[in-house]
Amino acid sequence: MNKPSLFNGLTLAYLGDAAYELQIRKHLIEKGMTKPNQLHHTATQYVSAKAQAGIAAGMHEAGLLSEEEETIFKRGRNAKSHTKAKYADHQTYSASTGFEAMIGYVYLSGNLKRFDALCQWAVDYIEEIKND
Repeated sequence: MNKPSLFNGLTLAYLGDAAYELQIRKHLIEKGMTKPNQLHHTATQYVSAKAQAGIAAGMHEAGLLSEEEETIFKRGRNAKSHTKAKYADHQTYSASTGFEAMIGYVYLSGNLKRFDALCQWAVDYIEEIKND
């Protein structure tokens, strides 16, 4: 496969969206959720543009991202998308796209330990917010 850093931000976000969604679905099923309606509703709390933008802000605040991950985040955030978010403003949607691009980059890099760690951090972040 090509070097992940050579892909444009939207391509990385496309893959990152799918990879992150799969991790969330797996997490919810492992927690014992089995009803499709409940799974969908709960997954949305983790994968919505608003949730992903919040996760990205939390990761920045915690200094969690490497310099390269930060660069890829910015590439995704600044990418010119021809689609419009249904449920988020432009700034939130852009931050969400940056998060997805960074996740896609880490996944494509083959560093699954790092990918799992970032996804677990995201899950913990959302669950902490839900419990507050």
